[in-house]
Amino acid sequence: MFKFVAVMTVFAAVLCAQGQYPGRDKSGGPPRGPRPWWDGNIAKNANLSDAQQTQIKQIMAKEKPALEPLFQQEMQSHEQMMQLIQSGSFDEAKATAIANQGAQIHAQLEVQHARVASEAYQVLTAEQKTKLAQFITKREQRFEQHMQEQGAHSEQAPNQ
Repeated sequence: MFKFVAVMTVFAAVLCAQGQYPGRDKSGGPPRGPRPWWDGNIAKNANLSDAQQTQIKQIMAKEKPALEPLFQQEMQSHEQMMQLIQSGSFDEAKATAIANQGAQIHAQLEVQHARVASEAYQVLTAEQKTKLAQFITKREQRFEQHMQEQGAHSEQAPNQ
């Protein structure tokens, strides 16, 4: 599962070439919706040509109408959960309903991201695909190392 998430994250980064992420405010401000982690230099490091950047921008423009409502729904679900938490009276059935709704929206968003990333992947050259695979592998290794280090720290925490 982690490998899938890592691949999707990196593809989303490639799709963000020149700041073209669907949730991004037109003024260049922060995204209105959730965005994946990405290294701001991934698109640059992928050495995308102008033609590739144009193709990816076209893919994003075409898919934005399908993604934007899902971002909004996911944010609304999060806001509903925050309101429930802050209400002073916890209702487990309501929390479960909100969480289930949020999970369904998130799943739809992941499928949309996968479709968009797949289209963008086809724009890459064989060399760029190889570089991307290497980047993903290194990123996974760093993440796994980080998780192992965090596990070691959390085991020590109760004794302190």
